[in-house]
Amino acid sequence: MSDTLDIATSFHVPTPALASSGTAGTARRRFSGKGRRSMIARASAYGALVIVGIFYVAPLVWLVLSAFEPGAQIGASTPFHLSFSNFTQILNWNTTFEPMINSAIQAGFTALLTVVIALFAAYPLSRYNLRFRKPFLYSIIFATGLPITAILVPVYSMFARFNLVDNVPAVIFFMTSTALPFGIWLMKGFMDGVPVELEQAAWVDGASWLQSLLTIVAPLMLPGIAVIAIMTFVLQWGNFFVPFILLSSTGKLPASVSIYNFFSQYGSVAYGQLAAFSLIYTLPAIGLWLVMSRFLRGSFTLAGAVKG
Repeated sequence: MSDTLDIATSFHVPTPALASSGTAGTARRRFSGKGRRSMIARASAYGALVIVGIFYVAPLVWLVLSAFEPGAQIGASTPFHLSFSNFTQILNWNTTFEPMINSAIQAGFTALLTVVIALFAAYPLSRYNLRFRKPFLYSIIFATGLPITAILVPVYSMFARFNLVDNVPAVIFFMTSTALPFGIWLMKGFMDGVPVELEQAAWVDGASWLQSLLTIVAPLMLPGIAVIAIMTFVLQWGNFFVPFILLSSTGKLPASVSIYNFFSQYGSVAYGQLAAFSLIYTLPAIGLWLVMSRFLRGSFTLAGAVKG
């Protein structure tokens, strides 16, 4: 009997040990293989990011160095001589201040009109089951992909026919119409995140749809409104073709068009003044992002707003 137990023990005990050791070795090999592949993937991703970063950072470095370099050329010069002469030459009314004010007026009013119109246009698309809602949304998507340059020729003909060329309000309305499709699409997405039960509670208390929109829906989607306003302002701040085609007076041109003053008709370029003007030109957009960053960090935390 003892001999049988000894034989059984000697037969069964080593087998699990060998199996476990083989499984552990296979697992270690698989883990090491996956680890090497993940390290290669991370290294490749970081390398691609570094290359892309160099392509983005190098022009910015050249821009900053050339802005403070008197007599700057297309290539960075060494040694670097710090000077503010480029800024003193461009900081005057005709070169910088008037074009910047024109840009602020045109981009600011365009952003304001886009936000207001998109808010009212997105409300029925978000709250009502309209018959033609899907075709209208598809039309908006198509309009967002339509390039402005494709319609500028007929638009200029229309402006010339109605004597609207070199008319700043008309240009602002046209810029608003080009920004509205994307603004309405975004506004509807943000408005869908506000529960309709909040409005229904206000309707029970006697509020109209306009009151509920302005006092309940709009305050809850302030982060989305801020995003649309900033994106519209930044896009129109850098808009070149529309004011270049539809405005002719020098005193009405925005900074995105007046930057051509640094390119002479003989092919020479004032690189130092161009770099200094470009730095100043980017400050309002950057400042707007920083001031409204608290809205961008916001989110629709409406989990506790509706009970039941």
